[in-house]
Formats: sequence, C-alpha cells, structure tokens
Amino acid sequence: MYDEKLSQTEEVESGLPVAEGVESFANSLEEKALVRKLDRRILPLTCLLYLFASLDRSNLGNARLQGLPEDILGGDKTGVLYDWLTSGFYFSYILFQIPGTIFSKLFPPKAFVAVAAIGWGLTSTLMSTGFNFSSLMTARLVLGIFEAGFGPVITLYFSFFYTKRELGLRVISLWFGFAAVAGAFGGLIAFGVQHINSPVAHWRLLFIIEGIPPVILGVLTYFFLPNRPESTTFFTERERVIAMERMNRDSSGDVGAVVNKAHIRAAFCDWRLYTGGVVYFGLNCALASIGAFLPTIIKTFGFTNALAQLLTVPPYVVSTIVMVAFSFTSDRLQSRGFLMVISSCIGGVGYLLLLGVPDNNRVRYFATFCITSGTYTTIGLTIAWFGHNLGSETKKATGIPMFMAIGQCGSILGSHLYPKTEGPRYVSLMFLAALCCAILSISYRRENARRDRVYGQPKEGVKVNTHELADKAPDFRYVP
Repeated sequence: MYDEKLSQTEEVESGLPVAEGVESFANSLEEKALVRKLDRRILPLTCLLYLFASLDRSNLGNARLQGLPEDILGGDKTGVLYDWLTSGFYFSYILFQIPGTIFSKLFPPKAFVAVAAIGWGLTSTLMSTGFNFSSLMTARLVLGIFEAGFGPVITLYFSFFYTKRELGLRVISLWFGFAAVAGAFGGLIAFGVQHINSPVAHWRLLFIIEGIPPVILGVLTYFFLPNRPESTTFFTERERVIAMERMNRDSSGDVGAVVNKAHIRAAFCDWRLYTGGVVYFGLNCALASIGAFLPTIIKTFGFTNALAQLLTVPPYVVSTIVMVAFSFTSDRLQSRGFLMVISSCIGGVGYLLLLGVPDNNRVRYFATFCITSGTYTTIGLTIAWFGHNLGSETKKATGIPMFMAIGQCGSILGSHLYPKTEGPRYVSLMFLAALCCAILSISYRRENARRDRVYGQPKEGVKVNTHELADKAPDFRYVP
C-alpha cells in the first residue's frame, strides 16, 4: 500500500538500537525539539479539521434560526423533521466508524484523512442546494460516512507520535478543545451571516461558508500531514529513530499496514470498552442536544435570533478553559477517571439547574456553562483514556471507534429529547457517566495493583511486548 521503510521498522521493533537509547531520548533536548516540530506540523491541521468537522455536523442548530424549516420543511411546527435531520448524521457515522478505522491502517494516514475531509466539506457545501427533507437527509447521511473516517482515525494517529504523558493535553486541550471552539465560532459565523444582505437564504450561505474550508484543508493535509513515523519523509533519520522509540516507549506490538485479528476479537470481548460506551452514550446525549438546541434554548430567554446566536459563544469559551485545566492536571497526575467523575457531575448539575429553576433565565444561562464545560471535558478525557489503555494499534483501531459508536447512539437520543413543542425540558445521563467513570478507574487501579503483586513492578525504561496480548500483557499498566 505504501512505503513502510521496513528495514527501519524491523530494526526498531527488534528493540536493539532504540532500546539502548531509551534513557538518553526520554526528556532529552533532541526529543523536546522533535515534539515541538510535531506540534507545529500536526496540531494546526488536525485542530482546524476538527473545528470544521464540528461546525459541519452541528450547523443545523444555527440554520434552524435562519429560516431552514420555513424554506424547505414546510415550517416543521412540531420540530420532528429537524430532529431526524440532526440524528440522521449519526446513523451512518455509527455504522462506518469501526470498519473505517480498521481499514485506515492499510493506507497512509494523510491520504485517508485528506479524502475524508474533502468528502465531508463537499457534502456540507452541497447541503446549501437542499430543496426538501429527503435531499437534506441524504446529505446528512453522506456527511456521517466521511466524518466517521476522521475522528477515531485521528485519535489513533496521535498515538503514533505522542506518548501517554502527552496525549491528554494534545487530545483534549489542543484537538478536542476545538469542538468547543467550534461551538463559539459557529455562533459568531451565524451572527455575521445573519447580517449579510444577499438574495441567497442565510442558512444556505452558512452551509457554503462552513463547507468550503475543509475541502481546502483536505488538500493541505495530503501534502503536509506526516505519515506514520517509520514511513514519513518529514523526519531526518535521527528524528525517525527518536520518533520510533517514543512510539514504542511503553509497549511494542503490531505496527504498520497490518491488522491483528486476535486483537479485534479481544476488543469486542473487553467489558471496559462497553462500559466506556455507556459513558460516551451519556456524554453524547448531552452533547448532541446542547449543540443542536443551544441557540433555541437561549432564544426562549426572550432574545432575538441574532442575539441568541451571539450568546451561544461564552459557554463554549468557558468550556475550553475548563478543558485546558482538567487536561493539564490529568497529564501531570497520569490519572483520568476521577477527574472525569468531577467533570461529569458538573454537567449533571447544569441539567438539574435547567430542570429545577425553569423561570430564572440567569440561572438557566449559567447552567449552559456547566453543561458545555462538563460534557466537553469528560468526552476529551475519555478519548485520551482509551488512547493508551488498549495496548496495541489494532485493538485501538477497533476499540476506540467501538466505544464511540456505542456512545454516538446517545447522539441520536439527544437529538430527539427536546422537541420544539415541549420546550427546554432536560433529561441527563451525566450522573450515569460519572458512576461508570468511577467503576472503570477503580477497575484499572485494582488490575494494576494485582499485576504488581503477581508479576512485580515493571522496570523503568523497558518496553512491554504487547504483540500477542495487547493490554493483557503482564507488564502493561493502565492509566487509571
């Protein structure tokens, strides 16, 4: 499929030249320089791609206030058609996540991600030509197919270049954080579009403006995003050796254009992934509902459509700040579960405020800050958590989209929880997510302690061979 630079890969996998340099590479000036080089090349592209992926999947919430239902949905007085358009994206997104991510291992990452970005950008742009419910539903389904080849794939891609002590900050603050930035940015774009004098309907302009950039970014991705460490031309030979050592610092298993069938089966038999799916289900139920309905919720406070668009910005800005704080703490402590319990409860409190104080708009607006902060933070931590705890590339390629697919079923539910006729009445699964996070964290801690008793503590700087057993290898330790 593509040049793996097999001789270099075999040399690294054997552990001989790289293992000798483990101590000298870790926290060395050379490694720090390489990480900065990776950050400059990888993070701007992937963060911008996620920004527009989030915009394109959630811009229906803004388009709803710009006349879309009145133009092509016959007014949609019950809100049911809008609900189905919102959830339609997730049907195809769920179905294609697992096969898409496993399939991506057989291709150069930059080509796979580029095709996905160009595909969803074109689809989103063409939504501006929608003329009835069926045409928009078709576009939303196709949008889900292309975006399914991005989110889980990029999570796996990050693990090629970043260590477990770096994943939290990169995945949460600098990548997934752009989902929250998208919420703020989307409100600003919608506010600006609302004031454009044009013969073209505002909601159609919105789809065009937010659809074209990912097409351009997709082309840039193909030329500038590095491939896997062993095959990219982005590195010097010295940098390649350091990058491969980092990639295999904690464990060595299947790498390259290979799929380990045993690890696929192991993922489907891992109860923790299903529990993670329950966590993700509750979080995405909240995320889908708040993303699709926040402008409408704020409009019920008595504001104009334009001001309601603008007031969606502050909750997302605050949630980004909260994510940075939690992710930094998570990386420093190398502990995620109990921080996720706290952030889930923050989101749950927000929903309780919406339920319990229906007549105080100041409290209800404050509640939206709690919901966005708690939800986005916990989702980012969940992605980073499983980004390390699955042990091998194939199990990550199966397990990450697996718990995400289970969780995205919550997105379907979330998009139907708040029909227009009932107003903002909220049901939260955030406290269930908090309980499951606590169970998983305790489980990881107990298993780490058991392996320490039975096998002894792993030696510092010695790689764990996860080729056969993935995360079940005796010397593998989980991030709790």
